Amino acid sequence: MVGVDVKRVADRHHAGPPADGDIRARIQQLTLRQQRFERRVARDLGVDLPGLEALDHLISAGPSSPTELARRLDISTAATSLVLNRLEAAGHIRRERHPTDGRKLVVTAAEDSVDAADRLVAPLIGGVETLVGSLSEQESATVLKFLDALIQVYDQGAP
Repeated sequence: MVGVDVKRVADRHHAGPPADGDIRARIQQLTLRQQRFERRVARDLGVDLPGLEALDHLISAGPSSPTELARRLDISTAATSLVLNRLEAAGHIRRERHPTDGRKLVVTAAEDSVDAADRLVAPLIGGVETLVGSLSEQESATVLKFLDALIQVYDQGAP
């Protein structure tokens, strides 16, 4: 949530200062940094945020149909076409006929864009891998339990 002060909103829902305020503040900072990182990657690749999300899906999940991308992005197929037009014009994707059903299109990330995205994201992935590798088994179990519960909170907040 861009521009929302999570702590201030949470404080309105609790009487007195919350005992877990420091954790909430760190979650907010992590969210802000994630958003800043995504904006930087999008800027460096020359795409907008919906384009980055589409490109991310194509890189991580592989080729996709425009309809599948629309569902993934939670936008209309018409809006997806606009996103794909911008990505194609910038050389980030290819649209080709489906190999067995000529009526369908398959969208694939361009190899140069995959390589560029990998270069931009690799330092973050490496840092996370190092951090995760430094956790003891007990620390890892605690973090996993907390993150699983946090994911459930988000899922309940935006079904």
